[in-house]
Amino acid sequence: MKHEPQSAPEEPVASEAQLTEAQLASEAPVDPDYPLTPVPRAARRSAFSITVVLVGFTIFAPTLMAGASVGAAFRFSEFLLVLTVGSLVLGAYVAAIGFLGARTGLTTVVMSRYSFGTVGSKLASLLLGGTQVGWYGVAVGTIGQMTALAFGWSGWWAPAIVMIVVSGLMMLTALFGYEGMYWVSLISTPLILILAVWLTFRGFAEVGGLSGIFAMEPATSMSWALAVTTIVGTFASAGTQAANWTRFARSGRHAVVACGIGFVVGNGLMVFFGAVAALAFGEGDFTTLLISMGMIGWGLFFLFGNLWKSNADAAYAFGVAGAEIASDKRKGPYIIGGVVIGTVLALTGVEGHIVGYLSLLGVFVPPLGGVLVGDWIARWRHGQPPLETLTEKVRWQALVPYALGAVVAWFSNEYAVGIAPLNGIVVALVLAWVLGRYASGRSGPAAEAPAASSLAG
Repeated sequence: MKHEPQSAPEEPVASEAQLTEAQLASEAPVDPDYPLTPVPRAARRSAFSITVVLVGFTIFAPTLMAGASVGAAFRFSEFLLVLTVGSLVLGAYVAAIGFLGARTGLTTVVMSRYSFGTVGSKLASLLLGGTQVGWYGVAVGTIGQMTALAFGWSGWWAPAIVMIVVSGLMMLTALFGYEGMYWVSLISTPLILILAVWLTFRGFAEVGGLSGIFAMEPATSMSWALAVTTIVGTFASAGTQAANWTRFARSGRHAVVACGIGFVVGNGLMVFFGAVAALAFGEGDFTTLLISMGMIGWGLFFLFGNLWKSNADAAYAFGVAGAEIASDKRKGPYIIGGVVIGTVLALTGVEGHIVGYLSLLGVFVPPLGGVLVGDWIARWRHGQPPLETLTEKVRWQALVPYALGAVVAWFSNEYAVGIAPLNGIVVALVLAWVLGRYASGRSGPAAEAPAASSLAG
């Protein structure tokens, strides 16, 4: 009897759903903060959560000093008008960047791959990341020196130990990512605001209430353009990276609301508090003011609570910038590396040498945001293709608008022409939009590829 050869048992065929699940598992990001990939729906946060992080971001001590310089140059009624205009300009710009972050789910530096190209984006990462490393060192050095001053310590070792310890705490917060910054903001920001409000009421009492402060004459002079530039400049550079946090928002509307509260209300209040303190006490720096009032503990709490959150944000920013440069799905190694560099800079006394240089770099950052907004309006507002499909290495259509915007911003800042950051943003945005439309017209509609922006709804 002839037997038919037996065939081998068939391998079970995985269903399409099983394959998709397996692919997702294999492609899951190493870092839960998604430094290189869009933040998925499941990881998005509430509008309240985004607002807490952004308000904590803008509670920044140097903003008090900006308020002090502007407040002393105007009658109080005129100062309030200058503050309103400056805050609205800053808020509108940051809200635009924040909206893009929520729509794309991407950090500012990764978004720049669409505009500048996969290699050209390294310019954005170096500029944004490098600036933040420098400011990190300045903040750590300031904490060490102010603590030594408060307690009357002499020698180098005591402030050095403080710098190393607080830098380690800031690094840990940044390594925890969005979650760490949320909880630090939620705890420290209300306490700092309560302390600032109390000091402000003390200031009003010092000058005879509202009538007294409205009757005060300006002690210095400043043009309207320079005053608005000062207010906008307090956070135009850092605000360009708002997408790092708004990419966790569930919708573009939530991101815009959070940016409005953070940068119009939060930043505006800090400018206001600094102005009142300077007018009433002759000192806009709350740390110095509290220490002079004998409240050393509260002064150091204000300094630590304020700069801890701001520096954690800075470390997070240079972490994701490093991840973009290296195309690494982890931000941790670059946070640690940047913290080491920033701490070494602090130990060498960097806060006394490069603040002006870093402020100048701040003039060159906002036009980058203008390019991203203009290019997005021209080419991507109907949807962006997946990152892995990008092929252009360098796009002159973004580099030229950025360069011209930066030149205009520098010239405006140097010669006090208009509002320097806004001038640079507008020139870069308009030119990027024009060149983006030209590029789209030659290559066909850019939005035919699958839309990554649909993640945000």
